[in-house]
Amino acid sequence: MRAMWSGSISFGLVNIPVKLFSGSESRTLDLDMLRKGDLCPIKYLRVCKLDNKEVPYEEIVKGYEYTDGEYIVLTDKDFESASVEKTHLIDILDFVDEREIDTRYFEKPYYLEPDKSGTKAYALLREALKRSGRVGIATFVLRNRGSLAVIKPLDDLLVLNNIRFQNEIRSPEELKLPGSENLREQEVELALTLIDQLTTKFDPAKYKDKYLDDLKRVIQEKAQGREPQPAAAPAQPGKVIDMMELLKESLKQKKKEAA
Repeated sequence: MRAMWSGSISFGLVNIPVKLFSGSESRTLDLDMLRKGDLCPIKYLRVCKLDNKEVPYEEIVKGYEYTDGEYIVLTDKDFESASVEKTHLIDILDFVDEREIDTRYFEKPYYLEPDKSGTKAYALLREALKRSGRVGIATFVLRNRGSLAVIKPLDDLLVLNNIRFQNEIRSPEELKLPGSENLREQEVELALTLIDQLTTKFDPAKYKDKYLDDLKRVIQEKAQGREPQPAAAPAQPGKVIDMMELLKESLKQKKKEAA
């Protein structure tokens, strides 16, 4: 893997030199945009809005529109000079119980690897986090953007999970949500029984992207000149009249599968 950032973790008065690596990768199909008539590939151009002329990449700069039509151009040096220290620092501000963090905040995982001079301090922070059962809340700058993160141990690794700031989370107040006053206790008990029967230990390897596999099958069939066969559609339930009956049928189905 190739490091995408290097700097240090600030832990009290301790600085731990580290490198940051992406902890995830996309597994989607790479589809090209084509012209329908002759399948000519579509090319995207960077075009000036004023004269419609293409602009070479090396002539493109970043700017902020501070008044209508007036821009301040920012260079790489400007981004770094905004805070030289923060652009090379993962600053741990607090330690919290991970269970207190709403899952809506989590965004993307990264791996932290210590520099040769920081191995002992890295191991110290990792073991202290393991024994405390807590995670670190830190700020850092990545790709000219201030970010918030959770740092947690995973075996011998320190994982940095990029999380959202509070003002990036939308409020659900505008959604029309049902209350629980119309639920019968028997329905809740049956739902709990069904959940118990479906409960298992989390194994991420168990879950596959079946849609991606089906899409690859369709591509293979078309490449062979065959008309793709649609996958079996799930049965569409009718209107829910008796929730108790649906829950009972679900439990029966689960028992059949177990047998």
